[in-house]
Amino acid sequence: MQPDVPELPGRGQRIMLWDSATQGKRPTATDGTAHMYVCGITPYDATHLGHANTYVAFDLLVRAWRDGGRDVNYVQNITDIDDPLLERAEQTGVDWQELAAEQVELFRHDMAALRVVPPRHYVSAVATIPLVVDAVTAMLDSGDAYRVDLPEGAGGDQPELGDVYADASRDPRFAADVAGTEAEKIALFAERGGDPEREGKRQPLDALLWLRTRPGEPEWDGGKLGTGRPGWHVECTAIAKHHLPVPFEVHGGGNDLQFPHHAWSESHLRQLTGVAQPAAVSVHAGMVGYDGEKMSKSLGNLVLVSQLREQGHDPMAVRLVLLAQHYRGDWEYTPDQLDTAVERLARWRQAMSLEAGPEASGLLAEVRAALADDLDAPSAVAAVDRWVERALTPATSDEGASPDGPRLAAACVDALLGVR
Repeated sequence: MQPDVPELPGRGQRIMLWDSATQGKRPTATDGTAHMYVCGITPYDATHLGHANTYVAFDLLVRAWRDGGRDVNYVQNITDIDDPLLERAEQTGVDWQELAAEQVELFRHDMAALRVVPPRHYVSAVATIPLVVDAVTAMLDSGDAYRVDLPEGAGGDQPELGDVYADASRDPRFAADVAGTEAEKIALFAERGGDPEREGKRQPLDALLWLRTRPGEPEWDGGKLGTGRPGWHVECTAIAKHHLPVPFEVHGGGNDLQFPHHAWSESHLRQLTGVAQPAAVSVHAGMVGYDGEKMSKSLGNLVLVSQLREQGHDPMAVRLVLLAQHYRGDWEYTPDQLDTAVERLARWRQAMSLEAGPEASGLLAEVRAALADDLDAPSAVAAVDRWVERALTPATSDEGASPDGPRLAAACVDALLGVR
């Protein structure tokens, strides 16, 4: 499902990205392989526009890096074993593995329809369990993790081996760049899947590394950890450590992952590698709302990419809805945005199919400059709109018209914005 990406004349610029940790723009490298980890989906429901917003944003980065002559080692996980997946499988009466496989396939088709360049390594949590076991065992051995007694009935034939938690006090840098009081962090931790009130933990923010066997739930051999399954944060740690050099260039995902997920994943990497700053830049995409609330499965206010496709909407128009927003901001989707995108796409295609049109090297420079400035897609879209307006305006359409103009404009939009 790899989209064809045309080569453009010249070379793209150095990319500046907003770093969530320092709250400022930081340059990425100009040469060599770009190494990036972006957190993937938990496959218990179809892809909504919030997911698409995140993965289209990082697709822009991949395209801009490649346009600048860099190879890209892009790694993304699939959390195909987690509480929400098991809960949804039980609710629907579907085997959890079948549910995960079905939703992963749908996600990949949605991404292909949106012409998102797939990661080089697309890795499932289940496939990574041996790496997780090694990582958690190492953290136990070093004293960076500890065991917590199990509730009755847990632990299979080794109930004396408790659940394993990371010890936040062992990492002075843990969540140091996350704003808020300790009480606010604890509340956010609970809201986003943590268990601050778990009896036996040393600190409320300590994160689960290995969950021992629970009745009726899937389990794997954890060696000296005992049977069980991995915690959420450590799966990303294990995948990143295996597929990327540490430190790597960009750690990304939605802004709801900055804490606790990314804070803990990077903390685990520090403890396992000794590298103080595992990622040079932390990049987070904004949340997409609908009907006045953040789009989420729990609220049920989802606008699904697959449903838009089934309704006959061109995926390129859906992509243009996303490109009209800056990736970093929170925004709310309304159906009229799709109407606007459909009209925009028609005009772009009309102008770029002309036999001759305005020279487009200036357009290429503008789009490159916009993307180099923290992936400013709205400015890039505005530049294309201006070129299209000139191309379709009779008074100017014949001035300096060339067959190379529409061809270069089409290649620019295809290669850098992913719209064809």
